[in-house]
Amino acid sequence: MSELIRCTGLTKKYGSVLALDKVDLAIEKGKIIGILGPNGSGKTTLIKLINGLLTPSEGSILVNGQAPGVETKKIVSYLPDNNFLPAWMTAEQIINLFCDFYDDFRPELAYEMLDRLGVDKKTRLKNLSKGNKEKVCLILIMSRNAQLYVLDEPIAAVDPATRDYVISTIINNYNPEASVLISTHLISDIENVLDEAIFINKGQIVLHKSVDEIREENAMSVDGLFREVFKW
Repeated sequence: MSELIRCTGLTKKYGSVLALDKVDLAIEKGKIIGILGPNGSGKTTLIKLINGLLTPSEGSILVNGQAPGVETKKIVSYLPDNNFLPAWMTAEQIINLFCDFYDDFRPELAYEMLDRLGVDKKTRLKNLSKGNKEKVCLILIMSRNAQLYVLDEPIAAVDPATRDYVISTIINNYNPEASVLISTHLISDIENVLDEAIFINKGQIVLHKSVDEIREENAMSVDGLFREVFKW
């Protein structure tokens, strides 16, 4: 497996607040990885640095050997933790927009998933339920043939049935040579699809291991270990 992300001494400060503290991290291609930690641990800051939405205060981050920027955005498909689509547009209009923006966008896959979902491509997003809006967002992100998919809390705001659909969409539609980073608090819902888990707390990586290693070494699930490590 070749390296996809490399963080070396990665530090991010917001004024006097230290959000990430000298993070060293390597992520390979072909993995589904959970970024797991309590609120304020640094998960979203790390995700934004990967996507070039923030710049490091110290240290470095490389995505496929390059600093985050125009070139890395061509290979990274990012789902933020809030709905990013204009409510007045239809799914069809947004798909056309994504086709213009991304050379790797697969409209036929997007339409296929919309059909399975039962969403009318000509319905404005403002007329969809919250759950269906979340699904449309995910469909757009997973319809790219990217090298890295970064999903920030993709299942936090949806009901259990929708969570199952979201997880199924992730594992069945991403490029298998790519990696998927999933930030979530709902570990038990995604644990079965993870290859690796990264625990982050107070801006530092406290654990990065395969799910199998975690289970073998601790005789408990990833969710169980998380609750043990971060209990108050």
